Amino acid sequence: MPLTSQEIQKIASLAKLDLGHSQEEHMLQQINALFEIVEQIKSVDTLGVTPLSHPLATVQDVSLRLRQDLVSEPNQRELNQKSAPKVEKGLFLVPKVIES
Repeated sequence: MPLTSQEIQKIASLAKLDLGHSQEEHMLQQINALFEIVEQIKSVDTLGVTPLSHPLATVQDVSLRLRQDLVSEPNQRELNQKSAPKVEKGLFLVPKVIES
């Protein structure tokens, strides 16, 4: 699904970018080339392929150095919330900022 020049203009406008015509065309070519690569990747049949734990796992034995998941800091919730204007049940209370 290639992008059009109008879509590039809209994206540039939303991103507050002022692209010249040559920059716009260059961007259009680059993004559409990226989409072509994505389509090629999507077309590969990966059914039955075991996911890798590391990108180099196909060419060498990789053992991941994982640390134990241990608590290293004490719970300081009350101390951290002491300076908050309003707290309820361990949660910070803030004014409503989105109106419905």
